[in-house]
Amino acid sequence: MLSFYKYTKVEHIKTTRDYLYDTFLNLGVLGRIYIASEGINAQISIPKKNYAKFQKVMLNKDPFKNIDFNITEDGAQTQSFVKLIVRIKDKIVADGIEDSTFNVKNTGDYINAKEINKAIEDDNTVVVDVRNAYESEIGRFKNAHTMKVDTFRQQIKKLCSDLSPYKNKKVVLYCTGGIRCEKASAWLRHNGFLNVKHIKQGIIGYIREVKEKGLPNKFIGKNFVFDDRRAESVTDDILSNCHICKNTKCDDYTDCKNQFCDTMFICCSSCAIRKKGFCSYRCLFFSKLPKNIKKMLVKNTYKKKDALAYKRKALTQ
Repeated sequence: MLSFYKYTKVEHIKTTRDYLYDTFLNLGVLGRIYIASEGINAQISIPKKNYAKFQKVMLNKDPFKNIDFNITEDGAQTQSFVKLIVRIKDKIVADGIEDSTFNVKNTGDYINAKEINKAIEDDNTVVVDVRNAYESEIGRFKNAHTMKVDTFRQQIKKLCSDLSPYKNKKVVLYCTGGIRCEKASAWLRHNGFLNVKHIKQGIIGYIREVKEKGLPNKFIGKNFVFDDRRAESVTDDILSNCHICKNTKCDDYTDCKNQFCDTMFICCSSCAIRKKGFCSYRCLFFSKLPKNIKKMLVKNTYKKKDALAYKRKALTQ
């Protein structure tokens, strides 16, 4: 298992996409790779026997030379991906930024594991989680500032205003593998934040470094990952409660069995039995309706712009 990204100018995007797809398919690569004019972003798995060939392809291929690979699991016995996707995107991380003067390469400095441990205990430093709320809910750094957002686009929109009280302090950003906090650090610098740092290779890189160097671990709970594993346990701490009963300590995500809802929610074993795998009685009731009624409700409710608000409301019922 590994992830990698690089902000770099990519020309001839379709040719590059086709070359990578054909090459990686022959190497047994599975996972998701996104290519845009601003760079590449990938989360993949690859057979160990083909890893050297994969490295040779990437490290010798412009514009991806000297890219860093973030190995998350070596020799995994279970597949985290079922197919290979290489897709062309407008941006490798959707941010909603339309400022033509923004330079995504004008990032803050990297900070290592020893420095992040020190920063967490420093009153003049704010450590900011640049991930979605559902990620930070189950695991985060001690004393981290988290934001109640569902997308990186939402976070970028309110990042500067939320951190305005800390504009004259040191700001340290982190995310899962480094790609979001790298862009967010450049955005903060673009908006006048001068002392901005971010963790190279994110939480994954931090966890690997503290293990290799025998450093104290300041990340508690689970690290959310974007494959079939959903999360990697870092410590035994359970930071969240079941979204259904609100009382039981739990950090296991599941998807609502109503395919038109598909809300991802935290559910304890008792509530999973009681609601039969649905996020709400509303979705349980929906599953029992005739097909023609389902079609009408899907058209008039689930596909509206306020579908996300509907899903949140469903969790309370």
